[in-house]
Amino acid sequence: MDPKIIKLYDEYTHKPLSREVFLKRLALLTGSLTAALNVLPNLEGNYMIAETSETDEDLFTEKVSFSVKSGNMNAYIARPAKAGTYPTVLVIHENRGLNAHIEDVARRAAKEGFLAVAPDALSPFGGTPANEDEARALFAKLDAAANLENFKDTVAYAGKRPDSTGKIGCVGFCWGGGIANQLAVNSADMKAAVAFYGRQPESTQVGMIKGAVQLHYAELDERINAGIAAYESALKENKIDYELYMYAGVNHAFHNNTSTARYNEAAAKLAWSRTVEFWKKKLMNA
Repeated sequence: MDPKIIKLYDEYTHKPLSREVFLKRLALLTGSLTAALNVLPNLEGNYMIAETSETDEDLFTEKVSFSVKSGNMNAYIARPAKAGTYPTVLVIHENRGLNAHIEDVARRAAKEGFLAVAPDALSPFGGTPANEDEARALFAKLDAAANLENFKDTVAYAGKRPDSTGKIGCVGFCWGGGIANQLAVNSADMKAAVAFYGRQPESTQVGMIKGAVQLHYAELDERINAGIAAYESALKENKIDYELYMYAGVNHAFHNNTSTARYNEAAAKLAWSRTVEFWKKKLMNA
């Protein structure tokens, strides 16, 4: 797909542009409104795609609500069906909120032997709306400091669950990748934070990291990649345990298999295998 279309869609999902303006500009790139509407399904998520079934007999899933600073946090839970305690990972969504794709990623983590907790950052507004434009608009209304406190409370909740070993990691995508980096900085309990194309923390904060971090970036993601050099320099300077991977020729959101225009199967599978290996090393075998 034309890189200009990918860049426009990234602008739409992160500025954000209004849908009307986005479609007008997309029509200019594709040649007509009809052509734009034909391209659109390849850009937006098809949440019927799921790698791991909700009814998988090897998994236990549930939806929960628990207290955080701003009230209640809703979350989706997935873990192996067998009763026991499991190393625990937060699965943190993009700026579309907690949707079927993120629930699927939580089940993938559970299939690897983890207790996965996928919180809904939009819980203070009643939860993630079905309309993605409405969801993205709500992210602009989140108070950053309060949101971080809610996620720190979520780490505490996850570690205290009776089915958790108390060893905590996380993975975040896009907006959630930024939160994963913030949890690495601000939560002493975060042992293994994984950020997919996430906004980097301030260099002055990096020395606060107590655990390890793993970072995944897309070569064509100029917006996020602009912060890599300073982040890596600070990681090295502060002797933080980290891994950094750059995936050649792929776009922002390359891991999200519900969007065919940006999804890259080879990069996604490699990055996920590295994530699981990292968690196992830091949370299971440590």
